[in-house]
Amino acid sequence: MQEEVEYLSGFGGHFSSEAIPGALPRNQNNPLICPLGLYAEQLSGTSFTSPRHLNQCSWFYRIKPSVTHEPFYPCIPENKRIVSEFNQQTTSATPTQLRWKPAEFSEIPTDFIDGLYTICGAGSSFLRHGYAIHMYVANKSMEGRAFCNADGDFLVVPQHGKLFITTECGKLFVQPGEIVVIPQGFRFSIDLPDGPSRGYVAEIFGTHYRLPDLGPIGANGLAAPRDFLVPKAWYEDATYPNYTVVQKFGGELFMAKQDFSPFNVVAWHGNYVPYKYDLSKFCPFNTVLFDHGDPSINTVLTAPTDKLGVALLDFVIFPPRWLVAENTFRPPYYHRNCMTEFMGLINGVYEAKQDGFLPGGASLHSCMTPHGPDTKTFEATVSRSEANEPSRIKGTLAFMFESSLIPRVCKWALESPGLDKDYYQCWIGLKSHFSHNRETVDENGTKISEAAQS
Repeated sequence: MQEEVEYLSGFGGHFSSEAIPGALPRNQNNPLICPLGLYAEQLSGTSFTSPRHLNQCSWFYRIKPSVTHEPFYPCIPENKRIVSEFNQQTTSATPTQLRWKPAEFSEIPTDFIDGLYTICGAGSSFLRHGYAIHMYVANKSMEGRAFCNADGDFLVVPQHGKLFITTECGKLFVQPGEIVVIPQGFRFSIDLPDGPSRGYVAEIFGTHYRLPDLGPIGANGLAAPRDFLVPKAWYEDATYPNYTVVQKFGGELFMAKQDFSPFNVVAWHGNYVPYKYDLSKFCPFNTVLFDHGDPSINTVLTAPTDKLGVALLDFVIFPPRWLVAENTFRPPYYHRNCMTEFMGLINGVYEAKQDGFLPGGASLHSCMTPHGPDTKTFEATVSRSEANEPSRIKGTLAFMFESSLIPRVCKWALESPGLDKDYYQCWIGLKSHFSHNRETVDENGTKISEAAQS
């Protein structure tokens, strides 16, 4: 399948693609009669009057327009574990550090839609501000149905198993170590070419992902625009009785029947498109003398807010790289953060957690909740005799969804058998290394010096 897929290259540009030469209208978007008898249809990802540099839309030229379907009805059976409104009725607040083990694959046939479930989030899809973090566990391809998310953009991070994704713009082949972004409103279907798949999804409401500014880094580095791949036009002209389109709307799932494939777009052009990115092509930067760079230096994509420098959600990775800082504690330092950090592990061992954080698992450290390396990592790091020698982090890929909004956690995530209730124990063993004379207090409240005790 991978060899069959062709792509266009770039990020944020205006693309054009036609599966049949001449299918794209020339000189205008909406002619009286489109070439090949196709229908013109626009998909807008921003308001019509958004500034030009932010405006996103695409024109499709399709065999039948997407409006040709029966009315929407609530899905039966419904997936009650999808949330897009985060309040006291739907979720819980907790400042406790949380960690989950990898989810097990079900023996019940489950596709991407049925296997999607929300872990946490903030804000509201109806108010067009906020985010939701989901995970998915699937063992079945989406047969005879497509998914459309009316609430926001999906950033999908597969951890196990490949994904073969058909969209209205064409096909995408995505495997662990890559990501795919499917913007709000696109219809798509996911096949599993090599069996079960699981992974992570970051959904954002009311905005779109973009490349971060590079600042003093200059013109080059981090994720290069040319490494983002957009599908070429591909269409399906076939009759499908009872084909189902499932639409997520306000966190609820609705379904409508139609008699044709939604992937009947023969040609398209625009800058509102799905895309994939290979994380191995990320060009990391790091300190070369002392101290430890902030994780923001590893940002692949960001969804900004109106407040300068504050993200609704950043997608950050911790890829293989060299560490060369001198006289520096090289793993991530202990910290409390006004941002919230949700972490996942695609493969290997995360540099700050020697035990318990497994590929396919996740952790959540909310706003101002302290976190950092576990006891084993700290002790091993400070006892190394070669601490000033260059060392290479390899065989690992971790990532983080970081947000300025405080998350609320779904009850099934807090009640999950995969929740690691002993997570806090990884820090309990941290002991004092304070070398000055220590004072203790006796039962009468009198201070006793360490020398007096001995």
